Amino acid sequence: MKNILIIGASSGIGNELVKRLHKNHNVFAMSRTAGELNKLENVEWSELDVLADEYDFSFLPDTLDGLVYCPGSINLKPLRGLKAADVLEDFQLNALGAFKVVQQVLSKLKKSAGSSVVFFSTVAVGQGMSYHASVSMAKGAVEGLAKSLAAELAPSVRVNVIAPSLTDTPLASRLLSSEERKEASAQRHPLKRVGTPVDIAAMAHFLLSDDASWVTGQVIGVDGGMSTLKV
Repeated sequence: MKNILIIGASSGIGNELVKRLHKNHNVFAMSRTAGELNKLENVEWSELDVLADEYDFSFLPDTLDGLVYCPGSINLKPLRGLKAADVLEDFQLNALGAFKVVQQVLSKLKKSAGSSVVFFSTVAVGQGMSYHASVSMAKGAVEGLAKSLAAELAPSVRVNVIAPSLTDTPLASRLLSSEERKEASAQRHPLKRVGTPVDIAAMAHFLLSDDASWVTGQVIGVDGGMSTLKV
């Protein structure tokens, strides 16, 4: 079985991905809280706050076949309402955390016959959306990091990015707090619904698999058509 490390595994997309993987993979799940992770077979949980100065990966095996970095933020404010501290925290959570994790487990990824790294961005990087300055800056950095690493680490490590639109996760609960808000968001998408963790985790699962062995350096929109279609 492959060894997969998932950062941000206790809720939303990360949790859905753990549920997809754990029966056929050894999953090393890290998050601030365990949630239900300890109850799943082939899952080993360890605490991690990506905003901390130091990370402890001593519990990991010598070889990793996959890494998925799920932490994210939805910090939507007009420019006049943003503080430098807001922008810095978004960058640390989304981009710097991803960089630090990859750097510290890189030797384990290189020991695999063909490992895969999956990051997450947002449709807002490519589209340009009001009030998204801070998160778009941070996720834009994630996309830049992924493409640079995909070039640097080829052919031994593949690196790709999934760029969702608004997805019905705990992180987005404030924006989807009523049926009216969910319907309004659904109507903005060509496929007329809001994304779910299942939609996004399915793509992450594919990118981790051998079926995606010729895919690297890509930013893949899983966004109900938002990034490319006008209907």
